This record gives sequence, structure tokens and C-alpha cells, in this order.
Amino acid sequence: MGGPSTVGETHDFLKNLFLDGDLIPLPFQRFLAPIIARRRTPQIEKQYADIGGGSPILHYTKLQGEGMAQLLDELHPPTAPHKAYVAFRYARPLTQDTARQMKADGVKRAVAFTQYPQYSCSTTGSSLNELYRRGKGGEMGDVQWSVIDRWGTHSGFVEAVAQNVEAALDKFSSHTRANAVLLFSAHSLPMSVVNRGDPYILEVSASVAAVMKRLGHSNPYRLVWQSQVGPSAWMGMQTGEALKGLARLGKKQVVLVPIAFTSDHIETLYELDLEYAKEAREHGIEIHRAESLNGSPIFIQALADIAAEHLRDCAAGMGPVGVQFGLRCPGCTNATCGNQKAWFAQGG
Repeated sequence: MGGPSTVGETHDFLKNLFLDGDLIPLPFQRFLAPIIARRRTPQIEKQYADIGGGSPILHYTKLQGEGMAQLLDELHPPTAPHKAYVAFRYARPLTQDTARQMKADGVKRAVAFTQYPQYSCSTTGSSLNELYRRGKGGEMGDVQWSVIDRWGTHSGFVEAVAQNVEAALDKFSSHTRANAVLLFSAHSLPMSVVNRGDPYILEVSASVAAVMKRLGHSNPYRLVWQSQVGPSAWMGMQTGEALKGLARLGKKQVVLVPIAFTSDHIETLYELDLEYAKEAREHGIEIHRAESLNGSPIFIQALADIAAEHLRDCAAGMGPVGVQFGLRCPGCTNATCGNQKAWFAQGG
């Protein structure tokens, strides 16, 4: 999704977000989205001000991408040198900006590597749809594409998350640590999307299961959901409600674990660190958050390993790993979704 690097970019970010029918389907979207964005801008600007004046997600995404490309030069020399481009969906650099840069650089072979570990038509699907539109419009030039569209159970990703959970657990006293509840928190989805057959809920659950297996099921845990927007039904239970429930049950130690985010941004720095942590303390809960992956060397190595395996499989004629071109959500009515799958399958 990206995020505004400065407070002044907040309105454009929100407008782009609410205009995306893949993410938030709205009636009369072209007219309602700018109105909703204007109304929400002052509140969200304040939140970005409270976390330091903007989102750090571009900084960390560049750091991760550049580190991955350096490692990839060693892991897969036949396609070296490698260069990482950032294409955000709602904030700069937008996909169209990156498309023009790639064309200017003369790029002929590219991998669309989603930085959402788990697939959803609302997130990865929306980003690939946008990439498809820009590619079909000739904005990128003649590029051969392949896609890495999900990797939420990759061993390196799981290890990086697990080590951050262990570091958070170490902040509790030794005699209470084993009783701390791990709350894995992920961005929620509207139930209309879930009921359409979107795989995101199951894929996030698989990530949690893999992390808990790596931790040896050392602690009780729950998967909860955050960032609900609007009055319609969303996947629950919500993270805040889960904290209240744990307090009623007498649970006094909690670790919040961002399981679907790979970099710090407003959902971690404001929603988890400020809003939910404050609520937990008000209920008498000692709470710590597992750090986001950010500059984790283990995570950056995992990105390089995933990309290298993908390139080796492509070179061996096995096709892009992780791509499910034959699959669409059972209730999908998005023509662009179907077209972009065929377009990527043919290499762009």
C-alpha cells in the first residue's frame, strides 16, 4: 500500500486508497472516495504527526529491496546485476512513476515480488491489476514478467518473525513469560471479500501456525484483526476487543505480533504501539510488541532466497513459483483480475 512520507501527503494517499474498488468497494466510488478522504484527512494527519511526521515504510522497503538485490547477485549470478524498484499502490512512488523509471532504465526482465506475505485480491491482487494496466498501456516498455505472489510460510520469514517474538517474550520476567499470550494481529478484510472466497484469512492462519510450530507452541496464542474501516462487517475479532476479553479472563501479559506487515507504518506505530498498548495498560495488562521485520538480516536473506528460487525455477522452465494463475476467488467478478493473470502467465 505504501504510506505518506510526510504529513502533507496524507490526503492524496487516502484519496488513492478509497478510490481502489479492489480494496474497499464503495457505491458511486468515484464520487464518494474524495469526500471520505477529505473527511478523514485531519484525523489521519494527526496520527502521522504522532508517529514522527510520516510513514517510514518507503525507507524500510528500499532498505529491504537493496539488501535483497545485493545478496541476489551472489545467489543467482546468471541474472545479475539485480535492481530493486519500489511500486506503492497509494503513495509515492506510485506504480506509474516506477513504470516510467523502468522504461527509462531499459528494463527487459522483471519479477513482480509482492511484499504482502499472504495473498488477497484486495492487496496483492489490486497491485497486480494496476501493474497489468500500466503494462498494457505501454508505460513500462517491452518487459518480460514473472510473479511471486505469496510466501507467508517461507522458513526465513517464519524464522525472522519467531526471533522477534522471542525477543519480546524476553522482556517479561522469567516466572511469567510462559503465560504471556501471543496476539497475532493482521489487517482485517470486509466480510464481503472473505465470503467471496478470498484466500487471505487462511494464508494468514498458515503463517501463524508456522511461527507457533517454530516456537514449539511455547505460549497460548490467538489470531486477531485490526484496521477495520467503515460500518460494514469485517473479519473479527478485532484486536482491541481481544485485549478486553483477555483482561476479563485475568490474562496480564500480552505480546502483540504484526504477522501480515513486514515494515513499520501507521498500523504498527500508531494503532498497535499507541492505541492498543494504551488500552491494554488501562486494563492492567503488561504488553510488549514484537518488532516489525524492517532491517532484519534474516528477513532480507529470506527475500533473496525466495527470489533466487523463483529465478532458478523460471530458468528451468518450471514457471514462476507461487503463482496461481488458474485460480480466482470463486465469487470473483473482476475482469481485470482474470486478464492480468493471463497477461503475466504469458510473460507480460
